[in-house]
Amino acid sequence: MKNYRRYIRQYYLPPEECLDWAKKDHIDKAPQWCSVDLRDGNQALVIPMDLEQKIDFYKLLVKIGFKEIEVGFPAASETEYEFLRRLIEDDLIPDDVTVQVLTQAREHIIKKTFEALEGCKNAIVHVYNSTSFAQRQQVFKKSKEEVRQIAVDGAVMLKELTEQAGADYRFEYSPESFTGTEPEYALEVCNAVLDVWKPTADRKAIINLPSTVELSMPHVYASQIEYMNKHLNYRDNIVLSLHPHNDRGCGVSDAELGILAGADRIEGTLFGNGERTGNVDIVTLAMNLFSHGVDPELDFSDMPSIAEQYESNTGMHIDPRSPYSGALVFAAFSGSHQDAIAKGMHWNAEKDPDHWTVPYLPIDPHDVGRTYDADVIRINSQSGKGGVGYILETNYGLNLPKKMREVMSYEAKDLSDHLHKELKPDEIYSLFKQSFENVVDPLSIHGVHFKQLEDGMIQAEVNSRFGSDAAIVKTFAEGNGRLDSVSNALKKAYGFDYKLVTYQEHALTQSSQSLAIAYVGVQNPDGTYGWGAGTDSDIIRASIDALVTAINNR
Repeated sequence: MKNYRRYIRQYYLPPEECLDWAKKDHIDKAPQWCSVDLRDGNQALVIPMDLEQKIDFYKLLVKIGFKEIEVGFPAASETEYEFLRRLIEDDLIPDDVTVQVLTQAREHIIKKTFEALEGCKNAIVHVYNSTSFAQRQQVFKKSKEEVRQIAVDGAVMLKELTEQAGADYRFEYSPESFTGTEPEYALEVCNAVLDVWKPTADRKAIINLPSTVELSMPHVYASQIEYMNKHLNYRDNIVLSLHPHNDRGCGVSDAELGILAGADRIEGTLFGNGERTGNVDIVTLAMNLFSHGVDPELDFSDMPSIAEQYESNTGMHIDPRSPYSGALVFAAFSGSHQDAIAKGMHWNAEKDPDHWTVPYLPIDPHDVGRTYDADVIRINSQSGKGGVGYILETNYGLNLPKKMREVMSYEAKDLSDHLHKELKPDEIYSLFKQSFENVVDPLSIHGVHFKQLEDGMIQAEVNSRFGSDAAIVKTFAEGNGRLDSVSNALKKAYGFDYKLVTYQEHALTQSSQSLAIAYVGVQNPDGTYGWGAGTDSDIIRASIDALVTAINNR
């Protein structure tokens, strides 16, 4: 590509090595979560949510379990202002939920924000100003000292207005564009704000370090966070928060490495909605913890309904490959994947049901409200015997012999390829019945009678027809069992040359009127096979029907 030389690194490494985070291999507890769907997420929508949609979405966030929810920028518009007033006046804020409001460090905006908060019991007032080198140079044209003073003045005003309101609001400060700010300077500004607030153990301040624009690889962001974590004043009385964006597609990595580097809190959105490429996806972050055996302290057990409500309220669409929530994330079309999943599920259920180690599935789809038959094993022209066999077994109770599963899979793949579509379970079952169950053309049987002989052999009298217009032929033959005697009679009547190589049976239903299914495989002299299945309440009848079908399929 041309013009790559125009792009220079706009981030700054800390003045000392900060790599303690790299020695850790896991996160052992959930961070504090703050949803910013109703502010960052909403402002990024082509058509922002109206008042009723915002209330509906807010209730969803509460139901999921968010204890901190940024509800908007009350001074930005009448809708934002009225939304907060509605939450307060209609008593929609549970006692264990704190709403967060955003304001720039500007006097008239801060005052308007406090008007909107009147009567609110639990609130975080989030003040910010941009500190990056590029913004200082190009936008504000201010010195470091002048930008730091903006932050300090905003902190002072928050403290004074809170005292005047007789409230106990908590405070949050963000050096916006932190990732483009020299770490030493970001630290200087944050500590100046903290010196105003003087946070205590029972009223902690939040220092939020946003990757407003993701400028570096995730390990650089982690080093920046670790530097701040080590050098912020009042650290025991601070909640260190992250607000990652996703410009480089690394928002989740930024958040996870940032937690390893000392962060306590994450601000993000459901499914990563937000400006440009979006905010960090809290669903992915929370479910990543879940997949490592850590309680995320958010409830995504009904992911389909959450996704549906999100799409309805926002007009956005979740990508089918979006982790944990996308329509196709548990789908296996590959034959080898399907086989491994099917075997893994059987092993897991029999050997270690208390733990989940199924190949290709990092979590059990049931844990997020998904189903195996509709979501996991999907059949198309790329699928194999494991997937087809799994669909028939889990949906219809059919446990096909191994070689028969392979032949059935080719039938399914050929049909999918011909139709250029995925096959649904009922289509696969219909194909099985059409191809392998009780096929009576050209050979059909019209009556069988057995006689036990003195030497232990069984004699069969078989009335059969080969071809729809042929006459019925009566044939007698002996065998070491009923099926063998019928097979010998058919060979005698029509000169068939095959070996009966596979016989398998099992019950289909557990009741006094139970059905049984039998599977038969016959091998021709050239090594090819014919397969058949028969279903009947009489297992002998089912076996004979399976044999006839296998002969017809040779």
